[in-house]
Amino acid sequence: MIGVGMIERYVLKKTLGSLAAALAVVAALVMLIAFVDTSRSIGTRTDVGFGELLYLTILQAPATILVLTPFIFLFGNLGAFVGLNRRSELIAMRAAGVSAWRFIMPAATAAFIMGLITVVALNPLTAAMSAQFETTRNAMMENYLKSAPKGMWLRQGDDKRQIVIHARARDQVDGTVRLRGVSFFIYDITPQGSLQFASRIEADEAKLEPGFWRLTGMREALPGAGAVRSGGGQIPSNLDDRTATERFSNPQAIAVWRLPETIKRTEAAGFSSIPFRIRLHQILATPLLFAAMSMLAAAFSLRLMRLGGLAGLAGAGVTLGFGFFFFNELCGALGKADVLTPALAAWTPPVVALLAGLTLLCYTEDG
Repeated sequence: MIGVGMIERYVLKKTLGSLAAALAVVAALVMLIAFVDTSRSIGTRTDVGFGELLYLTILQAPATILVLTPFIFLFGNLGAFVGLNRRSELIAMRAAGVSAWRFIMPAATAAFIMGLITVVALNPLTAAMSAQFETTRNAMMENYLKSAPKGMWLRQGDDKRQIVIHARARDQVDGTVRLRGVSFFIYDITPQGSLQFASRIEADEAKLEPGFWRLTGMREALPGAGAVRSGGGQIPSNLDDRTATERFSNPQAIAVWRLPETIKRTEAAGFSSIPFRIRLHQILATPLLFAAMSMLAAAFSLRLMRLGGLAGLAGAGVTLGFGFFFFNELCGALGKADVLTPALAAWTPPVVALLAGLTLLCYTEDG
């Protein structure tokens, strides 16, 4: 008689092996594409060697692999269960009276746990690697970028004052943000909540230090008055080097632990925090998403070989996976357009995928 837990351990072993194979294939493709893209975009514009290009690729690729992880769980679980089916192992399990739920739940549970690990460890790690990639790439292309047109907008503030900042160029040396050709447009918030222009400050350079901007070559203009020239000065700031950079960073490049703080600071500065809120909910929904993709893969691969049509069902599962990806992107776009709330935009796709998988499994198992 088959011992309790033996089937679960066996199916889990096969599933983990198939997931490792799917991860290796996806990672190899992503690394190859990223290396070619890095070689074309950086290698042709600056003098870097093979080792430096490979280092940049290693920093850049994990973020892309993390985006494709749902497909890894879909393909990996499909491969595992189709393999069990082709070797008639599923037939033997079903003939022994083993419920499909018994050998599906280990894979779904493992996917959920891996989702938790992704949220807690892998997301902050890939975000740090993406930030290091940006820093290293900018350092390598410094001479090239100096001749390129630049410009950026930044904003800071609180419930009493809002400051809009425009700079012709920026750099970040040793983690310190420096802006060149800077304009500070300072607005006071009236008791009625409207903005009233207070002054404009021009500076040749602004360096972000803890609690303030240090200005050099400063000129200040007040409403109805001429410009007053000054050698240097300071402007209070609630930004730090990281949050200042995050204001114009991709939400995918910010670690999950920093997203709540980024949302708070973005809203305090008067910007929309919707992209960051959607990203936060998407990360929190990762464990459910991984489990849902595992359930979908199992639902499309349990049909017995002797009944035929297994290849067609597996192909339908892959097609549904790509359809889910586009549905997820659509929900994200609707969320950013403020048509859906951030929570609804992020949680709807994994919930729909999970319900679809459960429905197919119930139909397959119980008729």
